[in-house]
Amino acid sequence: MKDLYSQLVNNPLGRIVSKQVGLPTPVPLERYTPGQPVVRGPVLVGGAPGGRLAESIAAVLADAEAEVGEVADATSLGSSAGAELPGAGESDGQTFKALVFDATGITDSAMLREAWEFFHPTLRRIRPCGRVIVLGTPPEDCETTREATAQRALEGLVRSIGKEVKKGATAQLLYVAPKGEDALASTLRFFLSPKSAYVSGQVVRIAPGEVENAGVFDWDLPLAGKVALVTGASRGIGEAIAEVLARDGAHVVGLDVPALGDDLNAVMRRIGGSSLTLDITAADAPGRIADHLMEGHGGVDVVVHNAGVTRDRTLGRMVEDLWTTVIAVNLSAEERINDELLERGAIRENGRIVGVSSMNGIAGNAGQTNYATSKAGVIGMVQSMAPVVAKQKLTINAVAPGFIETKMTAAMPIALREAGRRMNSLSQGGLPVDVAETIAWFANPVSTGVNGNVVRVCGQSLIGA
Repeated sequence: MKDLYSQLVNNPLGRIVSKQVGLPTPVPLERYTPGQPVVRGPVLVGGAPGGRLAESIAAVLADAEAEVGEVADATSLGSSAGAELPGAGESDGQTFKALVFDATGITDSAMLREAWEFFHPTLRRIRPCGRVIVLGTPPEDCETTREATAQRALEGLVRSIGKEVKKGATAQLLYVAPKGEDALASTLRFFLSPKSAYVSGQVVRIAPGEVENAGVFDWDLPLAGKVALVTGASRGIGEAIAEVLARDGAHVVGLDVPALGDDLNAVMRRIGGSSLTLDITAADAPGRIADHLMEGHGGVDVVVHNAGVTRDRTLGRMVEDLWTTVIAVNLSAEERINDELLERGAIRENGRIVGVSSMNGIAGNAGQTNYATSKAGVIGMVQSMAPVVAKQKLTINAVAPGFIETKMTAAMPIALREAGRRMNSLSQGGLPVDVAETIAWFANPVSTGVNGNVVRVCGQSLIGA
């Protein structure tokens, strides 16, 4: 559905009026098209003294053929950074597509000033749809309590930056565990690129992990030769997930209920995938799915649990069937499918499990107690299973979409729809492809160190944590 408000405030007259009365002015977001570079424009890199990620960051940027505007540490920037950094002063107008700051050298709260020294003269130099990325050490991996305190403080820094930069720009915090440097590439590339257009204010943890095909990797077809199962793949977000995974080289096995078989077959024909129709809540569904994957494809590499339903009522008016149906489809079926696939060894080594949660699973929502409970359960599934699947050289993560432009949101009352679109740092709704791109990052074979994360695809929604 078209966002008429965005169209209005982005025409010449609308921009003048919206500025005068203080209305939000959404900037059209840059999204990925095949063949484009990871980042278009100069990337400014800085860091606190003693940081441990400079070489890893430089290697990722070099491999991505990024334009590095300047490499400077906080000691050379100093309090007069704007004057000492070539091109960063107020009068010369140089701008940056991305700011990357290595904060791993910050070991106590006083050293947080290093972040101010880097961002104070440069943050207003961010281009439209630019990127701000701060890299730190997970507080739980810090050597002292003061270091852990300072590293945890970075979350407030990054989330505030995400709300200040405007212009369609985003900000993220990447916590890189000691010895996790080699697993940084896929995550840093994702958040620098237009693929992360509607993701902002997020905290991602990267653990050590053996990277598949290190040094010889096709970033344009990262899933070549892989098999991906996508449930609820006939329409909406599920259709977008199937399309993006197929674009990245995977053979997609799309699954949906028999009633949507024609729609599912049309999607699979278009992307070169194959179809499987069944009710995932049926007692024999997990076994049938495992049989299909093992007999037809020798196993599966990526499992995306996207299928979901809503049955809205306030809890006091909710009959039992509305509760049990939502929990069964959105949560229990996923657990049963996971158990079957794992028990039978159907998910190949370095495989991926991805759940689709929701902002409602984080913040809750009146009239959707059953739905919010099920989606919070998906988060619980990810967090509890992460250490278990890691022992099998697998990962499990989840996305939590916010307001995404779908047929469902198009049917909402206009006041609620406009509130959903504007109540985030990007002042607009996301697209199904934004969820799909985030899942494709999780699914990437070199995202080995990304395990147990829940990433909101919500434009940094002002609702929820």
